[in-house]
Amino acid sequence: MIELNVGLGERSYPILIDQGGLSRVGADLAQRKIAKRYAIISDDNVASLYGAQLIASLKAAGLECELFTFVAGEERKTLFTLGELASSMARAGFDRKDAIIGFGGGVPGDIAGYLAASWMRGIPFVQIPTTLLSQVDSSVGGKTGVDLPEGKNLMGAFYQPKAVYIDCDVLVTLPRKELLGGLAEVIKYGVIRDESFFSWLKENREAILTLQPAVVEKMVARCCEIKADVVARDEKEGGLRKILNYGHTIGHAVEGASHFTLIHGLAVSIGMVAAARLAVLKGMLTEKQCAAIIELLKEYGMPVEVPVELCRPTIRKYLLSDKKAEAGRVFFILPTAVGDTEITDQVTDAQIDKVLG
Repeated sequence: MIELNVGLGERSYPILIDQGGLSRVGADLAQRKIAKRYAIISDDNVASLYGAQLIASLKAAGLECELFTFVAGEERKTLFTLGELASSMARAGFDRKDAIIGFGGGVPGDIAGYLAASWMRGIPFVQIPTTLLSQVDSSVGGKTGVDLPEGKNLMGAFYQPKAVYIDCDVLVTLPRKELLGGLAEVIKYGVIRDESFFSWLKENREAILTLQPAVVEKMVARCCEIKADVVARDEKEGGLRKILNYGHTIGHAVEGASHFTLIHGLAVSIGMVAAARLAVLKGMLTEKQCAAIIELLKEYGMPVEVPVELCRPTIRKYLLSDKKAEAGRVFFILPTAVGDTEITDQVTDAQIDKVLG
């Protein structure tokens, strides 16, 4: 088992990466004494695959729990779903001494975290991410929320979990497209923070794509290390943490313009390339390093171009409604080299139009 720590003083919490660890979650939770009763928030896909195993783990440790599910999909990440889950918890008698478990990918995790932040003005929660994207990104750092028709994650809160449990073994049931979506976020960490990790991803591509356990565990751990360090330095995105949004500004806009038919990670892949090309246009990044980023994404089988069928004015509309925009200014995280980035709002409409194609 690999144990990392998100250093936030009294609110610090562990990230526990453990092959086959899902069956041991209950025992660890019982030892930490976070709560005696847990509301497990999951989607119907994850619940059908692993719900019984998690419930058995909690009950074997003497913990009470109840599973609440919703239909899987980004389109369910709404205030309506949040309200339905809250009503279900109320009918089941959950109170402020209880806790919530976010169990699944980014959607269940984000909803569960926002529900925990809101339920009776805040109760503890833990994250058990089951997709690669959620294991390396959304489960760590305390960003929670839901989407509105006008944009992604416009309603939410910074609310840190008490612990994050990562079992890489569950990735064997992950659809190929979802695996690639998670790997886009993995590559992001190399671009923004660690050139040697970027090279390692290139060298170990085959082992990663075939989910060799030791390699995947090492990969997930390095991503979590990078994110934990950034979050500890800048919890609420006042400065440094914004670099984690590399690829997300245009990526979120592309995702929204596709009506969420393009999954988040693959949209981020497109967004990373667009940001790299913006950096080249601005003279911040060399053509050679931009090509290296594009090449690695292509080697992993990810899209690198904005789909021609997507409406460019719609993408621009989503850009302006991005939650990271300030006073109408859209901020971009642009690579200056593999392993380093710069945050800027000095991007012209003409430059954006050029990279959108």
